[in-house]
Amino acid sequence: MLIDIIGWIGSILVVFAYAMNIYGKLSSDSTSYYLLNIAGSIGLIVNTLYHHAIPSCVVNIVWVAIALGALLRNAKKAGEKSF
Repeated sequence: MLIDIIGWIGSILVVFAYAMNIYGKLSSDSTSYYLLNIAGSIGLIVNTLYHHAIPSCVVNIVWVAIALGALLRNAKKAGEKSF
């Protein structure tokens, strides 16, 4: 039951981030957008691993990697602007 709740929360976070971006409330280049996607995808990874849904798990691992890469890119840009 707990694993399913984690999966549902993950789904809600990913869809919420997408909806907020589509409706112009959250930039696709914002830290909040990336963090919502990372948190949501981690919840989905936990759920899909538990249920042995490996293809879905891999997609979410890639999703997390992309979002982490974007976060690092933004942090690097922010660091360069401060000098």
